[in-house]
Amino acid sequence: MRNFYRLMLGKGSSHVQECLQEGFVGVGWFANIDLSAAISSAVDWKAFNKAMIPIYLDENPTKKKVAAGLSCGFTYTVCKAINIGDIVITPKGDGSYAVGEVSSEYLYAPGKTLPHRRLVNWFPGTIARADMSVELKNSSGSIGTVSNISRYASELEALLIGQKPTQKSGIYATDENVEDPSIFALEKHLEDFLVANWKSTELSKNYDIYEDEGEIVGQQYMTDTGPIDILAISKDRKELLVIELKKGRVSDVVVGQIQRYMGYAKEELCEEGQSVKGLIIGLEDDNKLRRALSVTTGIDFYRYLVDFKLVKGFSA
Repeated sequence: MRNFYRLMLGKGSSHVQECLQEGFVGVGWFANIDLSAAISSAVDWKAFNKAMIPIYLDENPTKKKVAAGLSCGFTYTVCKAINIGDIVITPKGDGSYAVGEVSSEYLYAPGKTLPHRRLVNWFPGTIARADMSVELKNSSGSIGTVSNISRYASELEALLIGQKPTQKSGIYATDENVEDPSIFALEKHLEDFLVANWKSTELSKNYDIYEDEGEIVGQQYMTDTGPIDILAISKDRKELLVIELKKGRVSDVVVGQIQRYMGYAKEELCEEGQSVKGLIIGLEDDNKLRRALSVTTGIDFYRYLVDFKLVKGFSA
């Protein structure tokens, strides 16, 4: 079964035309290094990151471990994790996505734009963003160089042959630990809402969502045990905040998950003198959650409220 990936080809899709004309996708970190040996010797992205993060930080002394981990992870995904036959889509900047099939293993093109490349057979047509479901729009417009959007495979397959899906795709909970699928769906949207409206939240008084060069990189930050929903940093840069949305899951599972993320942040992301704190956000608490957090240090719980108003009359 082929996978689907959304790739950004340069900041603001600045290299998309060159990639379409020459038939490739790529990334530009470690531009002066042939990564063939590093890629072939790494059993997974964790091993690749372990080998390459020190090199990245040496080449980019102003960068932090968070940015290093993200850049190395993206590099591995494009160069190795994507398989021949997988489908890539990339925004063209005009409300449409170019679509192509990966046709080669890793290639190094020294001195060229995005030198770490995969050849791609680009399809003649495009996918209009307007034809996508809300969920696919959110995922294909997510922050970061590359994201796996294979969970929307059926919708993407339909769009590839020019068929608009007859039914909008939904968010379904396949995790056996999800107790309430309706809350799961709501809180998937809450994550995007929090990121978009961060400055209006109580958390923004003391924390910022982690950014690198003005771009948010703290949403769905990948770790070796899964993605952190939101990674933030205190205003004084002394504390990392790991935020996990409960998403209708069993309380014990959520507490264990955030502890693993906090452990990763402590060992892999913290700079000297930094500490880690955790925050779980959910619609409601329960006795299991209270018991677990009563003997757990460094993790807070926030409830959110869903509110709306009815306003009589027509909009202006």
